[in-house]
Amino acid sequence: MKRRKFITLLGGAAAWPLAARAQQRERMRRIGFLIGLAPDDSEGLARVTAFSQGLQERGWTVGRNLRVEFRSAGGLAANYHKYAEELIALAPDVILAGGGGAATALQQATATLPIVFANVTDPVGAGLVTNLARPGGNITGFMNFEFSLGGKLLELLKEIAPRVTRAAVLRTTSGASSTGVGQFGAIQAAAPSFGVELTAVGIRDAGEIERGIKAFMRGPNDGLIVTAQLPRSLRDLVITLSAGYRLPTVFPFRGYVAEGGLISFGTDQAEPYRQAASYVDRILKGEKPADLPVQAPTKYELVINFKTAKALDLDIPATVLARADEVIE
Repeated sequence: MKRRKFITLLGGAAAWPLAARAQQRERMRRIGFLIGLAPDDSEGLARVTAFSQGLQERGWTVGRNLRVEFRSAGGLAANYHKYAEELIALAPDVILAGGGGAATALQQATATLPIVFANVTDPVGAGLVTNLARPGGNITGFMNFEFSLGGKLLELLKEIAPRVTRAAVLRTTSGASSTGVGQFGAIQAAAPSFGVELTAVGIRDAGEIERGIKAFMRGPNDGLIVTAQLPRSLRDLVITLSAGYRLPTVFPFRGYVAEGGLISFGTDQAEPYRQAASYVDRILKGEKPADLPVQAPTKYELVINFKTAKALDLDIPATVLARADEVIE
């Protein structure tokens, strides 16, 4: 997504004539926005839209009283530090960090400019904050996941495919923002009670994913758990591989299932961006990140793709269907 298109999305084309007349009457504030996913990715677009709506609900309009400096890492870790430095040099009033990679890069670039993050799993473990209730520095925000959910993903896999005795776990394996170790640890802790043997598979690139899943495969008792948010191309690859190998696969977010994955249990990945707008608003009005508690998710959603279940010859148990928040036909 081009920056002009992003600004239009935030402010809305209809707002521009009014904005031009109002600029002299209202103080113009500047915010930075660094996101990991490409914003023309369907998941990235949903997050940008949610943040835009959250700002507009609180009276902020691009061109009237707000200017947004937007950067997307496009799923490339090497871009985080480059764009973090660019944004810091512009000295915005506050910066939104979309995801752990963005938050870490921004924290390393400034200890003074206020930062609000969205969709970070373990901000204390990542060193972003010292305490969830009292962050104590220049950064705070909204989590999207808790490690204990890893055990729930394994439990769900066994519910929908009781025959599974081996499961590959796709997880991040390196990097400052990695949460893969903690997530895999939670799944490992639950595995003995379900009689499942685990294999970790890295997700650095398409080759690593393909090789890892191919090496893992043995037969009809295999399953797959995905714990990470991937760029669109890798999401498509994992969905294609799980279908080709006929692997019952549990995903952490709805987007996978909307694009053809079997089942997901996790949070709405756009909602933390809408919530982050509330903290951006409060900081613009004078509050400090150190005084704004980091908030954990409180709502999880279960989504099932019924067409994919049929293709895999899986009968989803009635107990699972009854808990579903959404069934995609």
